[in-house]
Amino acid sequence: MYIAIEGVIGVGKTTLARLLQTSFNAELLLEIFEENPFLSDFYGDRERFAFQTQIFFLLSRYHQQRRGVPESLKNNPWLISDYTFEKDRLFAEANLSGDELETYFQVHEALAEKIIKPNLIVYLQADTDVLMQRIAHRDRPYERKMDVNYIDALNQTYETRFKSYPGQTVLTINTNNLDYIRYPEHLEQIDQRIRQTLKLSPFQESLPIDL
Repeated sequence: MYIAIEGVIGVGKTTLARLLQTSFNAELLLEIFEENPFLSDFYGDRERFAFQTQIFFLLSRYHQQRRGVPESLKNNPWLISDYTFEKDRLFAEANLSGDELETYFQVHEALAEKIIKPNLIVYLQADTDVLMQRIAHRDRPYERKMDVNYIDALNQTYETRFKSYPGQTVLTINTNNLDYIRYPEHLEQIDQRIRQTLKLSPFQESLPIDL
């Protein structure tokens, strides 16, 4: 069973993936992003460095998922990842246009055919102001120039995509009022929502589902 955690920058994907790994006794596949040599320049001048940044991410994620997902599922029936292969396409839609975007789509489409898709996507929502607070709190050097308008545009792109996601199960969880690091009960609620969605036991049939 392959579960992918998705959502905008700062929503808490990696933290949740690490916490759920223990609960499900799963393999863990984490996105590698700090190795992108264009990332810092991109946050300083998005228009100039967008195409290089997106293509580097696309190829990096392709190689990681092409090898990592089958190997992980061979070793363990459970795999949890903090991103999907489609993630970079959503960023490309927000960052590229014209011929650059069309070129990106062609490359992405060719590579996506070889990627194993998750059985479940857990889409974490948060308001843009909440995301900005979380980004500031973690204080990554290359994110200090983050533009609120950029995060808001990404947030809208994600919302549009996951409201009508085709062909796969998507569990949407609003995280505005959740803190699964400080409050174990918040993590337990998410764990139970996942088990409900996948029809796994044990789970509580009466668990509130309005997260």
